[in-house]
Amino acid sequence: MNRVAVDFRDMPEPEWLDRAAAFAVKAIDAIGGDSWDLSLYFCGEEFMAGLNAEYRGKEGPTDVLSFGLGEWSDDENDRRYIAGDVVVCLGILESNAAAFGVSRDEELRRLILHGVLHLSGMDHGTNDPGEAMLVRQESLLSTLSEDTIF
Repeated sequence: MNRVAVDFRDMPEPEWLDRAAAFAVKAIDAIGGDSWDLSLYFCGEEFMAGLNAEYRGKEGPTDVLSFGLGEWSDDENDRRYIAGDVVVCLGILESNAAAFGVSRDEELRRLILHGVLHLSGMDHGTNDPGEAMLVRQESLLSTLSEDTIF
């Protein structure tokens, strides 16, 4: 069983956190993850800009960051894969949705999938839609299209 913890920073508490966590679990299931523990954070632009500067040396906020831990841990009852954290900036999500002509819900699902794929070990060198990770992301987005968060 995969588990997702959700939290938020630098913003009011969203009412849809549980639906976002449920979608992230479905995303992990869809990529074949087993016994994953993942943290999913939502934040404002100021908090994300701080993370982006500290960890990537880039100025300003970005839409999604993944911080992989990738370690196995044994607890009392089972063995868990501590995948890491996915951080989503809602302000940039809004800008992306408008720029790409998609709903906020679709863009949020895309960003969660993007973060989960990074934690699974996938990466991309560019934002070219033909990149294998981005092709997989869009395929999963289509597969999980009936799930909504907002």
